[in-house]
Amino acid sequence: MKIPSYLKKYFWDTDFSKLDLQKNRSYILSRIFEYGDTNAVKWAFRNFPEQDIIKIVRESRTLSPKSGNFWALFFNINKTTLRCFQKSFLQLQSSHWAS
Repeated sequence: MKIPSYLKKYFWDTDFSKLDLQKNRSYILSRIFEYGDTNAVKWAFRNFPEQDIIKIVRESRTLSPKSGNFWALFFNINKTTLRCFQKSFLQLQSSHWAS
């Protein structure tokens, strides 16, 4: 299975020809669920099991809070379980030191 050429626009910073659906699954789906249009999302739903998609939505650190919130509502999952809403280690570390 190959990634359709109409999805190339979501991978502007990547060598599209080297993307592998199995090895880069998380990266591909994170990009689609952050930047993709309706056709891109439909492609993802046709080609990946919903449980895999939900897992990637939960674990992605690259989803914006806006996208994370949308997908949490869409999949009816608690948004506090999404990594994109968790403070990064650096933010936690800096909160312990006076500026």
